[in-house]
Amino acid sequence: MVLDTEAIGGSLTGRVVMVTGAGGSIGSELCRQVSRFRPKRLVLVEQAENGLFHIERALRAEHGDIALAPHVADICDTKRLETIFATERPHVVFHAAAHKHVPLMEANPGEAIKNNVFGTRKVADLSDRFGVEKFVMVSTDKAVNPTSIMGVSKRVAEIYVQSRAQVSNTQYVTVRFGNVLGSAGSVVPLFTEQIAKGGPVNVTHPEMQRYFMTIPEACQLVMQAGVMGEGGEIFILDMGEPVKIVDLARDLIRLSGFDPDRDIEIKFTGMRPGEKLFEEIAVDEENVDKTKHPKIWLPGRVSHMLRRSSARSPSCIASPTPGRGGAQARAQEASCPSTSHPTSDPILEAAPESGFRHRPTPVALAN
Repeated sequence: MVLDTEAIGGSLTGRVVMVTGAGGSIGSELCRQVSRFRPKRLVLVEQAENGLFHIERALRAEHGDIALAPHVADICDTKRLETIFATERPHVVFHAAAHKHVPLMEANPGEAIKNNVFGTRKVADLSDRFGVEKFVMVSTDKAVNPTSIMGVSKRVAEIYVQSRAQVSNTQYVTVRFGNVLGSAGSVVPLFTEQIAKGGPVNVTHPEMQRYFMTIPEACQLVMQAGVMGEGGEIFILDMGEPVKIVDLARDLIRLSGFDPDRDIEIKFTGMRPGEKLFEEIAVDEENVDKTKHPKIWLPGRVSHMLRRSSARSPSCIASPTPGRGGAQARAQEASCPSTSHPTSDPILEAAPESGFRHRPTPVALAN
């Protein structure tokens, strides 16, 4: 895969780069890829201390001359985030922190909204407040015409990040892609574990299919798209053709030296709450065009819309509308208080222009 390493280096070399969710599958690989371009300092933000410990240790072993700043932090903790931004003063932020497991978030909708929506808002708002030059959010194909709480939360986060691009000097960019092979909780390590135990290998539906990409390739393209973005874009990575999950299961069984359905049973367990048979890369309104990179696409209509001069003032994006929100807004703010500009629902204000046609059912956020 061809990368514009000169452009990426110009954005990252000698700069302070922050990665949220630094201990996760995508975040940790982003840290490794960014380190190759020798940033002045790499700021690692991660809630799970074990994940942060492992990636910090790996980076010190591989890139011992790069300054690392590991921070155990929850992206919904306003004061903690403010301290980190004030101390580190990042030039570039890669926002990979998110709750991503669909069935788990169906059972815990308040946590999905709190982390994926309000946590993203905090990181995005602080990036503007502290003069970050580029903010790159990692998103998912599950945000397209979402049927799950997780997908809805990521779509709302996309819309909010786009809205910030209209009123900020920070360049806000979103990169959307599908499943990555080998990530924590993904089907490949799960199937491998089931095969090692002699089966059965559990597949939800015989027609279930997903897009797949390797973690290193996805992270390299996230950096490339981040450099290409001028603010407000949602870039879509070319994931190739979708793969049937049952075919992937059969291939893994064969690679393990067994015959599917004879040595190892494949058991269909039924679709779980929030799941779709297939994922989409763009909503109907997003007419996807190629960019100068063959593996990165851009919805032409959306990018054109976001480059127009916005009729809204900054206060319309970041300030509450009188009489709206009520008890629900107060519950949301109590769960995950706003940063500098509290707001009732600026995201839904932007929704009609952004192709978000499936509004989530209101949920009460846990304290």
